Amino acid sequence: MKSSKNRAGTDKNIWWKDGVFYQIYPRSFCDTTGDGVGDLNGITKHLDYLNDGTENSLGIDAIWLSPINPSPMFDFGYDVSNYIDIDPLFGTMADFKNLLKEAHKRGIKIVLDFVPNHTSHLHEWFVQSRSSKDNPKRDWFIWEDRGNAKGGRPNNWQSVFGGPAWEWDEKTEQFYYHHFLKEQPDLNWRNKEVRETMYDQMRFWLDIGVDGFRLDVINHIYKDNQLKSNPYTIGRRPYDMQKHIYDKDLPECINVAKDMRKVVDSYGVEGSGAERMLVGEVYIKNPAEAAKYYGDGKDGLNLAFYFDFSYKSFKAAAFRDAVSTWEGILPVGAWPTYFLSNHDQPRHIGRYSKGGNGEIDMRARVAATMLLTLKGTPFLYYGEELGMRNLHIKKCDLKDPVGIRYWPIPIGRDMARTPMQWDDTDGAGFTASKTPWLPINPNRSRLNVKAETKDEDSLLSFYRKLIWKRKETPELTSGAIEILPNIPKGIFAYRRVVGDQSCLIILNFEKGSKSFLPELPEDSKDAVFRVLFSTHKDEGKNIEFKSPLTIQPYEATILKLEAV
Repeated sequence: MKSSKNRAGTDKNIWWKDGVFYQIYPRSFCDTTGDGVGDLNGITKHLDYLNDGTENSLGIDAIWLSPINPSPMFDFGYDVSNYIDIDPLFGTMADFKNLLKEAHKRGIKIVLDFVPNHTSHLHEWFVQSRSSKDNPKRDWFIWEDRGNAKGGRPNNWQSVFGGPAWEWDEKTEQFYYHHFLKEQPDLNWRNKEVRETMYDQMRFWLDIGVDGFRLDVINHIYKDNQLKSNPYTIGRRPYDMQKHIYDKDLPECINVAKDMRKVVDSYGVEGSGAERMLVGEVYIKNPAEAAKYYGDGKDGLNLAFYFDFSYKSFKAAAFRDAVSTWEGILPVGAWPTYFLSNHDQPRHIGRYSKGGNGEIDMRARVAATMLLTLKGTPFLYYGEELGMRNLHIKKCDLKDPVGIRYWPIPIGRDMARTPMQWDDTDGAGFTASKTPWLPINPNRSRLNVKAETKDEDSLLSFYRKLIWKRKETPELTSGAIEILPNIPKGIFAYRRVVGDQSCLIILNFEKGSKSFLPELPEDSKDAVFRVLFSTHKDEGKNIEFKSPLTIQPYEATILKLEAV
């Protein structure tokens, strides 16, 4: 295992470093029109739940909104037909501006999903591009002469969603390329007009006042200019049976990330705490390649999601290795980003499930404590704080094109996109409609905001308390990280350090108790620590490491240095 670098923590109060992000899938958060689909006004309605400035709220600092642009919804918003408007399904531009205003009033930033790799096949750009070979926008997308209608496609590239990535166009007798659905043609980023136009789409929203963007599949936007076929490998699906070295992850993608950084930086003064920001979906199996999207730590993405961390099994050593690796390869000055769940994968509480509900809940608390105390920016997924579970959805109710194509193989994404559970009514407080866009999980009877708000021992109460503790403890927001060595199996322990102040976080990922004496720096060996937060120990209690400390099964404890 690589040792972590003891980089300095942040020395300035920058919101996207210190804050907690909360991803909202707008279709599933709250429906105010009764059509069974969530909308912007539903999000505005619940802003006080997210942060009303008091510890009665969750306390998040920023919202990442999954796509709200006009779309025919073949991939539920990730097929954009107009980058600079709001889909009527979610409301109006006035509704969005009101959401932005009300969020900012509460100190909540708004980050939009931006989809640079592809558009909808119904976007006016592609409609024009498809109209004729000599149309000015023909080269805005990737067209190829090779092949014919009966076969012989340009190369062996496959679509992520299944089948070949080339679609034959009868009218112009050429293939166009789509890394995802055929209704999602890829833009040609080698075309300068495309690049400049996409940067202008970003400026439109920055001018309105959005605080940044989550960049969808930013590492996909460039393809090999000779369209060379990918080499084959072993995999589960045809897409997985290729090494994707020519259809994604090209070095030019990093240059675009840097150009986008220049765009957002032009809207804020560095160090002011009011910067706009970028977080990239950079899913690359080699973490060292993903880290390159940070540039030199100052000129690349502000943040990049670390997928290797989120895919780990519930084992202390697995997370310890992932964090140590990421810390070891990030450029100096780069800030990590961690998440456990999002709209594209099963909820982590299901992935970590073992035993009855009690054990699942304890594992959820350990995971939450880790996510919210590591050095880096944590991203929560709506309902995570309630312990919302994945839902097995019947084939007739599936909406996700991936789930429909591969059913009953459990790779569909609908299971993690079910409506938010606000109360225990039939519509879960999400909708008055009898037919929500996806089924509501029956466990809403016990896992819902109303019930968990009243229960001081609920997972929601746990998240609230932990987030607010994080806010008032600089070590946990901006501190450097030191991973403790020689820790018993099943334990992940680390210090967060700012100047001469530090916190010690101890997490037990197993159901057996452990006793050990942490190897602390010389200046902390005789220190007195106070229990700041714990699943098992009494808060406020002083602890001196004169003898081994006993850690209970699935215990998560934060100790704050009090005196040396």
